[in-house]
Amino acid sequence: MNLFSLREVGMRYDGVEVLRGASLEFAGPQFVAVVGPNGAGKSTLLGIMAGLRPNYSGRCEYAGTEVSRWRRRAFAQEVCFLPQSLKMEFPFTAEQVVLMGRTPHCDGLFESPEDWSVVERAMEATGTREFRGRDFRTLSGGERQRVILASAVAQQPRTLLLDEPTTFLDLKHQVAIYKLLRELSRQGLLVVAVTHDLNLAASYAGRIVVLDGGRVAADATPEEVLEPETIRRVFGVAAWIERGPGGKPWMVYGE
Repeated sequence: MNLFSLREVGMRYDGVEVLRGASLEFAGPQFVAVVGPNGAGKSTLLGIMAGLRPNYSGRCEYAGTEVSRWRRRAFAQEVCFLPQSLKMEFPFTAEQVVLMGRTPHCDGLFESPEDWSVVERAMEATGTREFRGRDFRTLSGGERQRVILASAVAQQPRTLLLDEPTTFLDLKHQVAIYKLLRELSRQGLLVVAVTHDLNLAASYAGRIVVLDGGRVAADATPEEVLEPETIRRVFGVAAWIERGPGGKPWMVYGE
């Protein structure tokens, strides 16, 4: 069964069409990267799937029900959305921010031993235990991003939607996060991540959706999608395709 089913989905902002006729199926578990140039509609697509963009046209169903008809708490137990950045004005520790991921599952005023156990595992998986007691506001951009991801893991959803999850991370942590996302998909999650890094997408995602001008320009495996002509047509740059371990494509860009 498909978790997400999109049929002719479109979206306008102030009369400008930013997403048009998008039809996609997302069955779990899998790791899907959504790529495309700026303004292609990537974040809009993710926002619609997350239930945060209600005024879309077409249909966007999750588990057979339109996302707008889901009860918010029930949907939050199923789907977790991570924005590109998160502002926090109150003095919460990193551990408290991760614990917030348990909110959709809490029935009382106090956290259960299971909640704390899940938080511990999530912080271990994301390498955030070392600053668990620090004020979230004092963390670097990369450290914050890892804490936010830990909060998402602690939420234990069936689907994880991420908008540029490695924007503020150094190379070591970018690779670590993509490895984690791939592992989460192997453990049973549907993971859909917007990214600008085609090589990371090719290395770790099993499927790539390319958006261009608000339309789906390609949707297949990295080996099928990332071809020189597609890169030139969508991104406007020349590219040569090398092959890495396992035959994964690796792009070298030129004039």
